[in-house]
Amino acid sequence: MLKEAKNVSQSAGEPRRRWFDDEYFDLIVWFEKDDSIFGFQLCYDREYKPRALTWTKKDGYKHTGIDDGEGGGILKESPVLVVDGLFDSGAIGKKLEAAAKELPPQISLFVLKKVSDFKL
Repeated sequence: MLKEAKNVSQSAGEPRRRWFDDEYFDLIVWFEKDDSIFGFQLCYDREYKPRALTWTKKDGYKHTGIDDGEGGGILKESPVLVVDGLFDSGAIGKKLEAAAKELPPQISLFVLKKVSDFKL
């Protein structure tokens, strides 16, 4: 079940954000000054093959994999987003719907609709 993280750092000049997570998902939601949703990033399958679906008003959709920076060198690098393949909106949407039952309705309805609307 997605729970909200407390004390999420905010960056000056960037939209305010809220962060929710559980063992499978991370959901970061960015807000306009009027509290409407500017965008979100849904990271999923965090443990095995992490990927992210990002949507913003400005750029629309982007689906990416997450390179964890464990490329075999001596030092671990910072995780980065890389191009990834298909997004299974049906399966991820069902799993998200079950995990999102305690989210504020404004957020859960918005994100679930965007996830179901995404076609690659």
